[in-house]
Amino acid sequence: MHVYPGLPENSPIPDSQISSKDTGISDGHLLRPGVDLSHGAILYLDSISVAFDGFKALNDLSLTVDAGELRCVIGPNGAGKTTMMDVITGKTLPDAGTAYFGQTIDLTELTEAEIAGAGIGRKFQKPTVFEKHSVFENLELARKADKRVWPTLRAQLDSTARDRILTILETIQLAPEASRLAGLLSHGQKQWLEIGMLLMQEPQLLLLDEPVAGMTDDETMRSAELFLTLAGEYTLVVVEHDMDFVAKIADRVTVLHEGHVLAEGSMKNVQENEQVIEVFLGR
Repeated sequence: MHVYPGLPENSPIPDSQISSKDTGISDGHLLRPGVDLSHGAILYLDSISVAFDGFKALNDLSLTVDAGELRCVIGPNGAGKTTMMDVITGKTLPDAGTAYFGQTIDLTELTEAEIAGAGIGRKFQKPTVFEKHSVFENLELARKADKRVWPTLRAQLDSTARDRILTILETIQLAPEASRLAGLLSHGQKQWLEIGMLLMQEPQLLLLDEPVAGMTDDETMRSAELFLTLAGEYTLVVVEHDMDFVAKIADRVTVLHEGHVLAEGSMKNVQENEQVIEVFLGR
């Protein structure tokens, strides 16, 4: 490991603690061609259907998200929110329909690793960080470099890479915790660190699954500030059950029900929609 001013020296990370699943690093890589945003949208889902043993998790789902938008997706359990993100990230192949990243990148033709390399990052509800290593080192591991693990760890950290890490530390409000072991962070701080690790991969689209679940009120407020800061430079799709949080951050809200879009619009319009009140908000 490298030693940085103000950061503790740690022993090398054993192979047993590192895998491509943990780091998001794949043996293969996709030369990022750039995303065609000429029509303003970054994500297109058209008539997507997915069935599991006869159950339609997604049923003719169509959705368009504009570049730089902060879109919130809500809906009752079983509405299809997780399956939608599985389709976008290549974990699940749709039975019907098309999914495009920009105008030209067909997501159904790419592997999960290729989709991540193309610029789509996903954060699951439970944070996954290297708890025995510092906040700074977690970001260093996640940086977009040689995709093989050991070259990533052993490479000299140049000034550009170091500045990138320091900038992200400021963005995720963890600069004072740079030398602290990730395992000692609060739940909310671990969530922010994992978002920072995604940012190190230079994504254009971030998919965030219930990012404020389990957070304190203060952490939730700071998360709202973070997401509003990120929107514009990045596109965010946030799946969330906390309606107060959604009201604070959303440009646009999409309501899913039984695998398709029930309603879409501003939070105010969605809250006033009679169908939404009946199936979700008014329950």
